[in-house]
Amino acid sequence: MSAPEFDAKMLEALVCPQTKAVLSYDAARQELISKPAGLAFPIRDGIPVMLVDEARVLD
Repeated sequence: MSAPEFDAKMLEALVCPQTKAVLSYDAARQELISKPAGLAFPIRDGIPVMLVDEARVLD
């Protein structure tokens, strides 16, 4: 059984918790990207984890 897919339609409702900026979806890494904050929020089991403490800092 594979992990649930992220519903990209959720992007319309989600914003970066730090900057309130629009997010982009990186399907390959299963992350939501906030370029203004320089953060990538993980998607686990189809659910975005929108916690700054859980985000990866972009290079």
